[in-house]
Amino acid sequence: MTLLKAFLSSRRFEAVITALIVINAITLGLETVPEAMARHGDLLHALDRAILAVFVLEVGARLVAWRLDFFRDPWRIFDLLVVAVALVPATGNLSVLRALRVLRVLRMISIVPSLRRVVGGLVGALPGMGSIMLLLILVFYVFSVMATKLYADSFPEWFGSIPASAYTLFQVMTLESWSMGIVRPVMEVHPLAWTFFLPFILCTSFTVLNLFIGIIVSAMQEEHEAEASADREAMATEQGAMLEELKAIRQELRDLRGKIDGSARAPE
Repeated sequence: MTLLKAFLSSRRFEAVITALIVINAITLGLETVPEAMARHGDLLHALDRAILAVFVLEVGARLVAWRLDFFRDPWRIFDLLVVAVALVPATGNLSVLRALRVLRVLRMISIVPSLRRVVGGLVGALPGMGSIMLLLILVFYVFSVMATKLYADSFPEWFGSIPASAYTLFQVMTLESWSMGIVRPVMEVHPLAWTFFLPFILCTSFTVLNLFIGIIVSAMQEEHEAEASADREAMATEQGAMLEELKAIRQELRDLRGKIDGSARAPE
């Protein structure tokens, strides 16, 4: 089991799996091109099945090597689910699952350490992002009610109801044609409408959304610091083991010198 774990964790094996993921991503993309399917459809399907077989063997080997510990690593569970989706028969009502085969490309996340850190940072940011999302929903609700009351009569298509106002304000928040498409037409009827839209943009686009970015950056920094701390602890442990070995070697040398000195004095 130790040899199997070492083989599955080796850089060469991970490089092979990464190359297969890239090849599989290319073949899945080529399957959407009619010209490529007409010329090389059988080859693409054969490559897809062969690569899937390798992935199944890999996950099976990891299950054998780690046994129940396999399910303690969320990345291994992620790999298992991605591969399992590809094994579901894509027939009848389940034909939509054929499109989910491309999820195998996401295995790149579990293979590349830098991608794992990014995803770990995003997951760590979810609690803080939830609070910001709640704040954003409250801001949207307040401004949607105000916009409906102010502009529903003049622009019923944009502000005729709270959902319609929320969607229009979402477009304004994304700054997609917000000035020429929304605000200026409204200002032609309500000249002071800018006093409503500018504070909304400042509260959402330039404040709340920047809070999202700040929380994500902070979480990713904590993820990096935690990994760096784990590396420092591992190095300290290795250094401690090396120091113990050096002490043992020194003691053995002292004992050997003592024996040599004792044997040299014995004839006298």
